[in-house]
Amino acid sequence: MSTLDLQALLPVILLGAGALTLMLSEVYLTSGRRAYQSGLAFLVAVAAGLAAAVAPERTLPGGQAVSDGFSSFVICVVCAGLALSVLLGRGWLERRGIERGEYYALALFGTSGMALLGMATDLLLAFIAIEVMSLAVYALAAYPRRGQRPSEAAFKYFIIGSFASALFLYGSALVYGATGTTLFSGIGRGGGALLATGLALVLAGLAFKVAAVPFHAWTPDVYEGAPTPVTAFMAAGVKAAAFALLARGFLAMVAGTSVGTGAQLGGVLGLLAVLSMVVGNLFALPQRNVKRMLAYSSIAHAGYLLVGVLAAGSQPSRQSGISAVLFYLAAYAVTVIGAFAVVTALERVTPSPDVEAANPWDLSRFAGLAKSRPGLAFAMAIFMFSLAGVPPTAGFVAKFAVFQAAVSARAYGLAVVGVLTSVLGAYYYLRVVVAMYMGPARDGEEAEHAPVPMAVAIALAALAVVALGVGPESIATLARAAATRL
Repeated sequence: MSTLDLQALLPVILLGAGALTLMLSEVYLTSGRRAYQSGLAFLVAVAAGLAAAVAPERTLPGGQAVSDGFSSFVICVVCAGLALSVLLGRGWLERRGIERGEYYALALFGTSGMALLGMATDLLLAFIAIEVMSLAVYALAAYPRRGQRPSEAAFKYFIIGSFASALFLYGSALVYGATGTTLFSGIGRGGGALLATGLALVLAGLAFKVAAVPFHAWTPDVYEGAPTPVTAFMAAGVKAAAFALLARGFLAMVAGTSVGTGAQLGGVLGLLAVLSMVVGNLFALPQRNVKRMLAYSSIAHAGYLLVGVLAAGSQPSRQSGISAVLFYLAAYAVTVIGAFAVVTALERVTPSPDVEAANPWDLSRFAGLAKSRPGLAFAMAIFMFSLAGVPPTAGFVAKFAVFQAAVSARAYGLAVVGVLTSVLGAYYYLRVVVAMYMGPARDGEEAEHAPVPMAVAIALAALAVVALGVGPESIATLARAAATRL
């Protein structure tokens, strides 16, 4: 490999090296002070993001990965998500006395898999990247090692994730049997039922990762049971990396396969998009558990992103579709991390002996929050408005871009369903805002103020949501440039 090849892989190298450093430092630690670990993980995340921003455009030896504007944008998004998750996790771990180097090491390893997934142009390399990412997140979901919820969440995620990986790998084998290659660029050499079956299995495996209906059943249980900082990291990073692979692979398959196969792929994606938007929003409506509500919300947002990917498959809207997906990933990442950060800040280390012991994330925890914690309430309102697509927030610009791309691709039905389900989703998002500003405050409960790193993460996320909504042109320009490179 040349120097330019190594420079293109520098973000992945930095993340892996940072993880190994944290693991070794934990082994040789002679005191109980671990404050440096979160700081080191944060610096590595920033360094990896900067390395991705200046990475050269390069096709790596063998053609299995490529460094371009698209991969750089995705890596910057997942590194930003990692940085915010580290700040969020620091306060959560410190309050419970379980801060250890392996937590940050697993987060860095997982992000290295996400970064490699954003660069992958080969099914086998994509499978390896998925496993690096997934194994780290499985372990993070069970990190506290105490309580039934984390263990159950990790076990469900591991079992269902293993099925998804098996489908992806078996589908890759069938694609190789039909085409003689696993490179995205060479998939068009084959055809027939064998290729169609292989692509269907690969798509099913990816649909599990992005939590698209009907492959979504694991999402609410895992999102609820995993530690909330891990849920935030999972919701932002895993979705961004998986959609990056889906978008790159779908465009290559549409360009390389026959017209009939491309149309079939588009039809399947359209069906998944409609089911995800409708089912995700309908199931979120009755939820009083805010974590489960955000889990079903993530299913709905997977549907909106699928609309953008499908629009990119049409030649007239290819660039607008990809740029809309990239902007949506950036907007959703900061928004969902911010929302889960507020949920984390409201979690009590010692639950109260009431309904909170059974459901610490009940909507009643947000009642009257504007009176007791006005800063947290204001930040949560911003995140809820963004998820609902209310201007002038990042979520509004992201949804508008996706629906505009769908109209350009003449996918009018998807655009209409997207708008209608967004209106439906506004109900349960605004219900949280109503509870915070109009609900009665909880009597006799002492406020547990958020640690400084957690407060910084919430503030940064809120500022990013507002900035992307008021002045989206800078990020939108980068997204368009990345789409052009792809």
